[in-house]
Amino acid sequence: MGTKKKKNIKEKPIDKMTVKELREIAKEIPEIIGVHGMNKAELVVLIKKARGIEDTQGKKPDASVRDIKLKIKKLKAEKEAFLIADNKEMVIISKRRISKLKKKTRKTA
Repeated sequence: MGTKKKKNIKEKPIDKMTVKELREIAKEIPEIIGVHGMNKAELVVLIKKARGIEDTQGKKPDASVRDIKLKIKKLKAEKEAFLIADNKEMVIISKRRISKLKKKTRKTA
């Protein structure tokens, strides 16, 4: 009566895991430091690297969301300068550039 069969629990793919699950795995790997300050993309890359898994995605490396957001901040500052200088044409151009970068962040996330 007391014999229970242990099921073989398969670990789901690293890309499909939540950030919480990835942090738990990363804590067990001594090479990874600063787990709680990382986002999902950073955790996935480090865990794959530690486990020796090659990333076989065909996507070309695109700018990270953080880099894009820094560009948006710079463009917003430029736009404010153009507003003060009353250069309406450059304000419109800046708005378009900001809009394109915002769309890019949504695609990369």
